[in-house]
Amino acid sequence: MKKNIELIKNELDIMNRAKDILEYSYKTCSIISIKDTYLNDELDKFEALTSRFARLSDILTQKIFRLIEYLEMESPGTVRDRINRAEKWGLIDKADDFFLIRELRNSIAHEFLPEAINQIYREVLKYTPVLFKVCDNVTLYIKRFF
Repeated sequence: MKKNIELIKNELDIMNRAKDILEYSYKTCSIISIKDTYLNDELDKFEALTSRFARLSDILTQKIFRLIEYLEMESPGTVRDRINRAEKWGLIDKADDFFLIRELRNSIAHEFLPEAINQIYREVLKYTPVLFKVCDNVTLYIKRFF
């Protein structure tokens, strides 16, 4: 049991550190906002935002939701299963939003067309608060186990 508690604390710490650095990038890029052309410094800031967004979404789906499956004694499932269960457990409001976040995460990793980048930036700014809320929900949810 003590080993499990340490694992849970460690995973929550990783999630919260990723959330904190994403919050920093989100605030910075919200001030820059979406525009037709960016300075190189602004592009660097949006690159950091999208990378941090993708990282936190991965931490949630690949680490945290799996951890909660374990705590709930559920069989390990696919990413789709984990997202649907997260909705059932009240961690996310709408599974469809999180499916869009996963698609956005994939676009971040694989999109190279300059004309598509602005749409990615717009979507990341839109869905970043969803990730923040999920992190808060996870923290509250896990507290009920201890």
